[in-house]
Amino acid sequence: MLLTIDVGNTNISLGLYPADGSRVELVRDWRMRTDAQMTADELALTMRGLLGPYADRITAISALSTVPAVLRELRVLLGRYYADVPTIVVEPGVRTGVPLHVDNPKEVGADRLVNTLAAYHLCGTACVVVDFGTSTNVDAISDKGEFLGGAFAPGIEISVDALASRAAALRKVELTPPRSVIGKTTVECLQSGILFGFAGQVDGLVRRITKELGGGPVEVFATGGLAPLVLGESELITQHRPDLTLLGLKLVYDRNIDARDRRK
Repeated sequence: MLLTIDVGNTNISLGLYPADGSRVELVRDWRMRTDAQMTADELALTMRGLLGPYADRITAISALSTVPAVLRELRVLLGRYYADVPTIVVEPGVRTGVPLHVDNPKEVGADRLVNTLAAYHLCGTACVVVDFGTSTNVDAISDKGEFLGGAFAPGIEISVDALASRAAALRKVELTPPRSVIGKTTVECLQSGILFGFAGQVDGLVRRITKELGGGPVEVFATGGLAPLVLGESELITQHRPDLTLLGLKLVYDRNIDARDRRK
């Protein structure tokens, strides 16, 4: 089976797909906390514990990391524990098939690239990907599958933590919808500002991006661990794909393995 590994700033997502490229349905997935101090051996032990009975069925790996310290340990892990397994680590030079229409392509994170690939694979037209993670990334993809750039905003949890640490009378609250937009308690005021505020921010950015894309209808994909908090409040998100990055890793693996086979 193909193991996909997405190392983000807050969490590491693992996913299993059939390795033969016959289908792209996710078989199983897991999430674990990202720890930049974790060694390759610790990472391997934790992953093996999560994989359980699947651990001995891994025949291929496709991975990315937006955390340099973990990327270094991930490379050690792959060389030490999976030396005989075909592996792809998404980085400059790896075939993704995504044209980059930006000023400095090397600045584009691997997660944004594979999200672009997966979103265009799913809809085949112009689209927007909103990744709700440590930061909120809103990326634009053309009707030809080109990565056009996007916008960054502080993530939901970062904003909540900053507010609680800088305002003496405010504190962290459960992120659930309040009774109404007009909060009647301090907790409801915070919940309203966070949930409805972030939904409004995303919808505002999507409207502006859609206008720059030509004004036609676009698919808007939501992904990332915090996406469920905003889904019910956003007016423009059309699809929730929590596995978008993992799917992109699967597609990158298929593309690169096919290229290797053609060169043989």
